[in-house]
Amino acid sequence: MRSAGEEELADLLRASIAGDERAYAAFLENVAARVRAFARRRMALGGADAEDIVQETLLAIHLKRHTWRQDAPVLPWVFAIARFKMIDAFRRSGRAKEVDIEAFSETLAEPETESASRRDIGRAIEALTPAQKAVVSSISVEGCSIADTARALDMSEGAVRVAFHRGLAAIAARFGKP
Repeated sequence: MRSAGEEELADLLRASIAGDERAYAAFLENVAARVRAFARRRMALGGADAEDIVQETLLAIHLKRHTWRQDAPVLPWVFAIARFKMIDAFRRSGRAKEVDIEAFSETLAEPETESASRRDIGRAIEALTPAQKAVVSSISVEGCSIADTARALDMSEGAVRVAFHRGLAAIAARFGKP
């Protein structure tokens, strides 16, 4: 449900698209105040002047007012334009804004913890074919190179690579990771 201000702005924009200059002036005045407040709050983070954002937003609204769907709310459309103009201004400034991580740390995802225990890994290795088990154990567990593993198991390096890849794929499939 739209607020009274939203409905009034939509009516003003509809009238201005139909050619009512007074309605257009009232619409732009009201929108300028809203965008100015929006830009000032966000410009506190640094970057361009809020008034530049207001002017660029009003110009974009003037040029693109025919793209507004008259059955849609007007404020989300206006603020989307303002947001894009603000992003453009930040990009033009060429500076990266540093923000203290504490300001939004609670929104960051927790690092994933490994869920496979040594016992699970041991079981997964035991489920491999004998050749895969020997290759995966030699390379992953003992830390041998492919060449050393090939010599120790009397296999070609290509065969070791294939067995190693298939063994790891079988282990990943067992843990549900493609």
